[in-house]
Amino acid sequence: MAKKKNEEYSGESGDDADYGEEPNFDDPEDFVDDVSDEELLGDLLSKRPCETDGMENVVVVDNIPKVAPARQEKLKTVIDKLFSTFGEIVNTYYPLDEEENTKGYAFLEYKNSQNAETAQKQLNNHRLDKSYTFSVNLFTDLAKYENVPEEWEPPKPQPNKIQNDLYNFLLEPDAYDQYCVAAETAPNSVQVQFWQNTLPEPTELESRERFTDTFVKWSPLGTYIVTFHKPGVAIWGGTEFNKINKFPHPGTQFVDFSPCENYLVTYGPLPKNQQNIIIWDIRSGQEKRSFVSENMSSMSMFKWSHDDKYVATMGTNVIHIYETPSFYLLDMKSIKIPQLMSFSWSPTDNIIAYWVAETEQVPAKVALVYIPKRREIRTVNIFNVSDCKIHWQKSGDHLCVKADRYTKKSKKDNDVKYLGPYHTFQIFDMRTKDVPVDSVDIKDLVLAFSWEPVGTKCAIIHGEQSNASISFYEVKKGQQPNLIKKMDKKTCSHLFWSPRGQFIVLANLTMGTFEFVDTNNDFIVMGSGDHFRASEVEWDPTGRYVVTGVSSWKVKEDTGYNMWSFQGRIVRRTMLKNFVQFLWRPRPPSLLTEAQQKEIKKNLKKYYPQFENKDRLRMTRASKELLEKRAQLREQFMEYRNKRIQEWKDQKNRRLQLRNHIDTDTLATEDVEEEIVEFLVKEELTTLE
Repeated sequence: MAKKKNEEYSGESGDDADYGEEPNFDDPEDFVDDVSDEELLGDLLSKRPCETDGMENVVVVDNIPKVAPARQEKLKTVIDKLFSTFGEIVNTYYPLDEEENTKGYAFLEYKNSQNAETAQKQLNNHRLDKSYTFSVNLFTDLAKYENVPEEWEPPKPQPNKIQNDLYNFLLEPDAYDQYCVAAETAPNSVQVQFWQNTLPEPTELESRERFTDTFVKWSPLGTYIVTFHKPGVAIWGGTEFNKINKFPHPGTQFVDFSPCENYLVTYGPLPKNQQNIIIWDIRSGQEKRSFVSENMSSMSMFKWSHDDKYVATMGTNVIHIYETPSFYLLDMKSIKIPQLMSFSWSPTDNIIAYWVAETEQVPAKVALVYIPKRREIRTVNIFNVSDCKIHWQKSGDHLCVKADRYTKKSKKDNDVKYLGPYHTFQIFDMRTKDVPVDSVDIKDLVLAFSWEPVGTKCAIIHGEQSNASISFYEVKKGQQPNLIKKMDKKTCSHLFWSPRGQFIVLANLTMGTFEFVDTNNDFIVMGSGDHFRASEVEWDPTGRYVVTGVSSWKVKEDTGYNMWSFQGRIVRRTMLKNFVQFLWRPRPPSLLTEAQQKEIKKNLKKYYPQFENKDRLRMTRASKELLEKRAQLREQFMEYRNKRIQEWKDQKNRRLQLRNHIDTDTLATEDVEEEIVEFLVKEELTTLE
């Protein structure tokens, strides 16, 4: 038994003996292993932990205040509130020195890398106060900055790139204006067409499918057009409307240009019903400064001075004025104004007009402040005020503040009874020394007020909309406002002045009726018309045409636009499915002085023959084009007719076969016998009981 057991374990007998000698798995002495672990276990090694795991979620915030332990909790609360708007913060670290004071920088870890990248883009160069401006970087960028070469290499010269001619639209010899028409072709897809308002028919310049997701907007001088997309906005310009620049701001809902087109402001939503506001440099595309607003608003919160030197926004009882291009607070402090309600810049001077609400002891006040010296140049107190609206004349010559007021009457028991409302218009003469102020009282309900852009008149709609009155006042330098015309029994709700003055459209956008009035010639009604459901009115920059539009944002059928002359004559009707927007391309101010323009108007009759000859040639050219078009259509028809005649001749043999070789083509009508063949199609039997 022992012998048998030894044989079983010795490998020399039994079943194991069939395998022969035991193999040797050792490597030869000269063997070199050239297979790496990545080739054998690449899928597993890619999942192994790394020292930098999670580092892409970390941002480094530099230039924060250095504070003692007693103030550190407040500092952390402020920074966490600011940075948490971009995502959840899972960890924070504030390094401390030997005295337990913060060192001026901090580390914030987000839940994912997308939140960290967004926070870095939005809050880098964010100004906390007048002394501290954040410098925000991703933690993973530190390695990039560590590997900066010690020797500086000068940049290589780049080849000259021809830029787009952004002002070619001003070189049109006949001064034809351009306009764009937007129509929705699919959800979040809008087609935009660009036209030139030539006569007798407009000329299409460009058509872009899916040009924008929502709508478009021209810059104030007509140089750029902005489009809206999910990642941000883009501006286009030049002869073929090429892309000039893009600004990454996801979810942008509204944009605003500075008056001189140096800066662009984008407004986009943030979590927790907040709004992210970014100011960009248009030419470089650089982000100049960003702000976070607590309240969402569809209107611009930032208001620009006429020369782009300052931009201002309103807070609680304070006006913040930032100077460009640094976008730091002017003189490092804001203007504190108790009970501040609203403000507005002059369109031609660096003057701010604001008004403050009335309290029990202090009346409402309207003030004019000169910037940058912050000097008040005029103030007016108004009693019994519930609301005010500030209206600047486009030329900056006058300012009107419409005050909604109420009267009060005391009773025997000393209770106060409020009657009204009524309205007072405070009119400031900005071009006269000491800025004198005159007032106009209107006891009716005021529906609208509008200045003549160029001139000395203003218009007020007051009374009930179904039976309103329109009062025109003339405001001359050194004189009180004078009522020069009152038009009664008008169904009017809106006023639209020509950009050149003199002509005005009295519109009722509820009923879609329009009246065209010449205010320089005894306020004669030159023409009238209607455009049912029209929701927008647009004057062209020259004051020669008016467009009324029915947008699909308001209704879903019969959308389109009508073009009128300034005299109220229909020029063109255009029906366009899913029409959403019509915009004339703005023009920059004229290079001619006011004296030169007056001289041209004075001698306008001298130019009439020249203009009439141009119009005659244009109509002759149009008639010639019409005749050529008709001749071309006739030629196409004759070609089609001859083709069908030849086809009929080629089928003659087939007709003879079908008609027993009788040539019916040559027979007269009386030689042809007509035979009627009837046959049973179906028979039904019905039993009547």
